[in-house]
Amino acid sequence: MTEAPADRRPFWPRRSPAFLRARRAVRGVVGELLDDGPRTHHRRAPGVVVGLSGGADSLALTAACVAEAMAAGECGEDPHGCAVVHAVVVDHGLQEGSAAVAEKAATTARGLGATAEIIRVDVPGGGDGAGEGPEAAARTARHAALHGAALRLGRPLLLAHTLDDQAETVLLGLARGAGATALSGMDPDRTWDDGVRVVRPLLGLRRADTEAVCDELGLEPWHDPHNADPRFARVRARATALPMLEELLGPGIAENLARTADLLRADARALDALADDALRTADELDVGDVVTLPDAVRTRVLKNWAEANGSAPLAAAHVTALDKLVGDHRGRGPVALPSAETPGHPGSRLVAHRKGGTLAVSRGFTAPPRSRSEPRSDPK
Repeated sequence: MTEAPADRRPFWPRRSPAFLRARRAVRGVVGELLDDGPRTHHRRAPGVVVGLSGGADSLALTAACVAEAMAAGECGEDPHGCAVVHAVVVDHGLQEGSAAVAEKAATTARGLGATAEIIRVDVPGGGDGAGEGPEAAARTARHAALHGAALRLGRPLLLAHTLDDQAETVLLGLARGAGATALSGMDPDRTWDDGVRVVRPLLGLRRADTEAVCDELGLEPWHDPHNADPRFARVRARATALPMLEELLGPGIAENLARTADLLRADARALDALADDALRTADELDVGDVVTLPDAVRTRVLKNWAEANGSAPLAAAHVTALDKLVGDHRGRGPVALPSAETPGHPGSRLVAHRKGGTLAVSRGFTAPPRSRSEPRSDPK
């Protein structure tokens, strides 16, 4: 990349090694995304959307993106604005003073040279009404708002997760007995079905690196009080479990957990591709087509099939129950699947059931007549 134009003064000090590491982390992806290539309807203008909370990670990402855009000559003639980097701050209003935090984050982004907007979202009742707690519901709403902004602007979305976040994700997955997909952690680069590309360029940096960036640039990051609340499992993993593992097993635990995620992600993608090839229809599923598949492929087929038929994401217990319907299903009743209530049909259920040589999904299911060869289940 070329250096910043002479009429645009860098906002970073001449000696800023942590910021240089952050710039190197984003350089390739920002250079690619700001390149004047052919436009599609998902990319109406060059540029990126950066998810900004005001914390050290997202401030470092915003600053690094602006610096790289300046170096690439993508910021136009105005020395005080760089419209190709657009920071989006989401205020879910669950914490006292959240509006002021959002305003400060947006102001800081503009001070760095980015454009910025604040999106306010509601989290009704502090949750989603389907068993999701307030923190998870707020996270879901925040991600939806960021995704929507990227879709509206036709730009990729950059998120500031670090190697520490990845290690915590893998450790928490191990603690709950998750499979390869969950243990593959956060994808560094993914394009959703609607065309929005989500990139996490800081997954190779530590949280200490982003804090050092803020120190070098004189930025005052927001410290989310929830990130220090031991009621949350992720906080306990960050503050207690990972340091204890490092003390007992030696340094490098976080890096090794992140490396495990990379290895499992490649395996999971290969298995997902095999499952996609095996799932030929989203309608009734022919048991004969799936019963002989390897376990890792068959369970993915069942999960994808159920979710294609309206199920919410399945837990391991649901997949295991579906797999038993494929095998020796005699005496087994239908499997209840997670599903939000259908508008106008309160109390309706989504269930999967065996129907001869096929699996089917029904809503508001009433058990079909048993064939004479099917024994009656014992009442419970």
